[in-house]
Amino acid sequence: MGHIFKTAFKSGKFRFGFFVMAAVLLLIVFFPVFVRTDPLLMEGGMFEPPNTGEMMRARREQGPSPAELPSSPENTAEGDLLSQFGITAVTREIPKKLHVLGTDNFGRDVMAELVAGTRTSLLIGIVAGIIATFIGLAIGLVAGYTGGQVDNFLSSLTNIFIVIPSFVILVLVSVSIDSRSFWSTGVIIGITSWPWTARSVRAQTTSLRNRDHVNLSKLSGHSMPRIIIQDILPYIASYVVMAFILQVASGILSEAQISMLGLGPRNVASLGLMMNWAVFFSALPTGAWWAFLPVVLMVALISFSLNLMNSGLDQIFNPQIRN
Repeated sequence: MGHIFKTAFKSGKFRFGFFVMAAVLLLIVFFPVFVRTDPLLMEGGMFEPPNTGEMMRARREQGPSPAELPSSPENTAEGDLLSQFGITAVTREIPKKLHVLGTDNFGRDVMAELVAGTRTSLLIGIVAGIIATFIGLAIGLVAGYTGGQVDNFLSSLTNIFIVIPSFVILVLVSVSIDSRSFWSTGVIIGITSWPWTARSVRAQTTSLRNRDHVNLSKLSGHSMPRIIIQDILPYIASYVVMAFILQVASGILSEAQISMLGLGPRNVASLGLMMNWAVFFSALPTGAWWAFLPVVLMVALISFSLNLMNSGLDQIFNPQIRN
């Protein structure tokens, strides 16, 4: 595995995607260390724009304006005069904290939510990627090596899952589950997104099962699991890594899709759930771009970096592209 990554760093696409992904990981690791903020804490007003806290602190240092002064005997007459025309003075609480990306509809810091949501979505993508890659790898290896009726059955099962849209299965399974955490969301996405990996691994294994070193292992009396693990799997290890990267990216996008429908994890911030809140509370019509644009850019950045890493690996290990 170390040789694969050492070889992969020869590709400029892989290096660029890797460094972008490393920057995202550094952000979600070190931001909570320096800024200890609960991402779900309601500490501001609804859709406060970025740097509102800083501007309000500057205004507070200059002193409140007459409209912001509390009612007193000196301005009671002015208040009575305004009340005759149906005008009511509104006193707003001055924010005590800077919000770099403003606040969302609940008055929560968007930057803290973005970091926490990115961490949650990445965990969901990794869990989904591990499960989908493992299931697809196991089915593809067994079907490609054994052939015959076992291959026909597993290939038919794979084709059934391919024909039925995975998103439909994902939505149906998510609706049937009452308690949804990011772990269960990752598991659901993983068990519904393995078919393409299984089909590709089967094709790779079929081309390897009649190689000389595999036939030699058969003549030596080695068991099927040993032949698959030691004589076939190492030859497709690079492809397994590429499949895992794509499954992680697909898992993050799937989480965003189902969370937009309100079927994602609950009681935790995620990128999809942040977009759901922004759409439900009309962030776009009200012009609160900071409530959804950073989330969309983060999803695009993560997907772009992972796909760029996969393209770099394909450029290195695919003989047709390399030549």
